[in-house]
Amino acid sequence: MAVVTKDENAGAKPGLDYLKENFREYGMLMALIAIVLFFLVVVRAQLDVDFLSAQNITNLFLQNSYVIIMALGMLLVIVAGHIDLSVGSVAAFVGAIAAVMSVNMGLPVYVVVPAGLLCGAVIGAAQGYWIAYWRIPSFIVTLAGMLVFRGLTLWLLGGQNIGPFSKGFQSLSTGFIPDLFAVNRPNLTAVVVVVIAAALMVWLGWRARKRDAAYGIQQEPSAIFYIRNAIMAAALVFVGWKLASFRGLPNVLIVMTVLTILYAFFTEQTTPGRRIYAIGGNLKAAKLSGINTEKLVFLTFVNMGVLAALAGMIVTARLNSATPKAGVGFELDVIAAVFIGGASMSGGVGKIVGVIIGAFIMGVMNNGMSILGIGIDYQQVIKGLVLLAAVIFDVYNKSK
Repeated sequence: MAVVTKDENAGAKPGLDYLKENFREYGMLMALIAIVLFFLVVVRAQLDVDFLSAQNITNLFLQNSYVIIMALGMLLVIVAGHIDLSVGSVAAFVGAIAAVMSVNMGLPVYVVVPAGLLCGAVIGAAQGYWIAYWRIPSFIVTLAGMLVFRGLTLWLLGGQNIGPFSKGFQSLSTGFIPDLFAVNRPNLTAVVVVVIAAALMVWLGWRARKRDAAYGIQQEPSAIFYIRNAIMAAALVFVGWKLASFRGLPNVLIVMTVLTILYAFFTEQTTPGRRIYAIGGNLKAAKLSGINTEKLVFLTFVNMGVLAALAGMIVTARLNSATPKAGVGFELDVIAAVFIGGASMSGGVGKIVGVIIGAFIMGVMNNGMSILGIGIDYQQVIKGLVLLAAVIFDVYNKSK
């Protein structure tokens, strides 16, 4: 039987037309590159410091891991047409619980971490129940949760810091993957893992492109596809080499990568993932089509609670202390990362890749402005304007 093949450019629009239609997605990637280049030049000119040094790249991952982890869950919440304002307080509360269990009670890390995740799931379920089954607006429920769990954190810690933690618990955030080849500098394990990851990313993209061509699905032009993959692969190898020349791959980077892959697969390849988008796109239509909307909304908040708990324990481990003021403002950074990454305020729109880019934009801005000594007041103003610009751009696109 003859095999029918199609040209890989079948159904592809001219480059400029395709970029115009998908400007938000590619614009965020270009914005991230532009911001990195800006700080690279300015930091070098003013302080004679390499912004892309191995140590600073490592710090970038360690300092912003909580944003990426919680943004994965926040994307599902926002896509479903809701919001969660309590994530910062939940992270602080679970961090305080972990501190009490680890420091005061002396429990091992393999007991503390599952208990913290379970606590986050229970909190998410409690909030999700009122939102999904009683139809109380998520803004109100999670605003109440933000106040409740902030108060419980203060009560549990008694206004005092609790620490330090054991090495095992600290390794959640400050640990690194050892070099299995015993070379140590550069960390050969990190080099091998990153090169394999870059090759796998390109191969999966090429395979998806071939599959789309076979079914006549519109796809990006060849030139854009190859340029995008070349840039992303080169950036991945560059970052991997920098990390390998310092201390290797941080544990939190492995956690973030695994979670990103799992959530990308869930949102793009599974029926429940697509149904969450359907709920945010049109709740009534989704309900009439037989989707159990209440259950899915409930589960998105349970998932958000688990990820907030994980992020809280990672932040607590990095600080080596549970503090009453931990998690303040976390929800703002997380929500901003999701919207900057392309999610829509009205729900039903958003991609995991966009969220990761949005989180890195926030992280690079925080890191670069801190290195330059820009005050927290100006930092808040700049981040607020960036968020406002992203939302205005989303509204403008919808109006067109």
